[in-house]
Amino acid sequence: MILSSRAPGKSGNDGFVVVAVLWLLGALATLALIYSLYVNQATAAFLDHNERLQATALAYSGIELAAYRLSEKPNQRPSAGRFTFRQGSATIGVAFSAENGRIDLNFAPKEILAGLFIGLGADSQDALYFADRIVAWRTPLTAGAADSEAAIYQSAGKTYQPRHGRFQSVDEVGLVVGMPGSFITRALPYLTVYSGQPGINVLSAPPAVLAALPGMTPDRLQMLIAARENAPSQQDPAYQSQIQSQLGNMASYISLQPSAADRVKVGIRFSSKHRMESQVVILLADKDTEPYRVLSWRDEELSSDARDNDSRLQ
Repeated sequence: MILSSRAPGKSGNDGFVVVAVLWLLGALATLALIYSLYVNQATAAFLDHNERLQATALAYSGIELAAYRLSEKPNQRPSAGRFTFRQGSATIGVAFSAENGRIDLNFAPKEILAGLFIGLGADSQDALYFADRIVAWRTPLTAGAADSEAAIYQSAGKTYQPRHGRFQSVDEVGLVVGMPGSFITRALPYLTVYSGQPGINVLSAPPAVLAALPGMTPDRLQMLIAARENAPSQQDPAYQSQIQSQLGNMASYISLQPSAADRVKVGIRFSSKHRMESQVVILLADKDTEPYRVLSWRDEELSSDARDNDSRLQ
């Protein structure tokens, strides 16, 4: 009689079944982990998308409030200002500045354009060359006259000619022959195509633009900046008279009145530390169906340690 060592009711496939079950459990655990990661990522993406949607709405809120402040007293429009407010879980900082505080590529005289490039590090000869090329780009050709400027582009190996018309955006300055990329990058924050004025609004212009004014000295620049910071009101006649006397022979290059276009910078910080910034150029529209029109809009996502955007507006 032969005795079997196998326990009653057990088969030879039991070990295989146990291994298969363990493998299935492990696979299910892996799938559960993958699904958990997917859910977390999807949730984060949803929250990020939700904040982006909120940021757009909040940016409009900031622009609406800025437009209201600018149009509240038409005869006493400020050239610059800033304010902060909270809405929901977000803090919104708004800074606005008259667009003629920048140098208009289509209207600025050659002296101011050259002054800007000198301030950015170009020598006087190169700065005048850059300014001449910008003026030539925007100047219409006289009927029947030869286009001498086109020969400069051709000799530089360009496959296009100057427009002889207005710049459509500040980025087009990169098409101007002979303009080094380093100077273009540094100049862009101080240029505009929305001012429509040759003069510089000294009440809103950043120091680099003020320094570009012909005849501006470091002492005059410091006096002007100090006067702006200590002024009780930009619309005060006595204050404006003081500014004009300080600038003297620069009077033909300056303005003390804001342009119709304003640049509004809206910085949004959520409780999650996520930060967004919108920079918008608006045109206040008199006797129109809307109080203002958007001429330009640019959004940017900022890192959590970025500087508060409402601390300065260039």
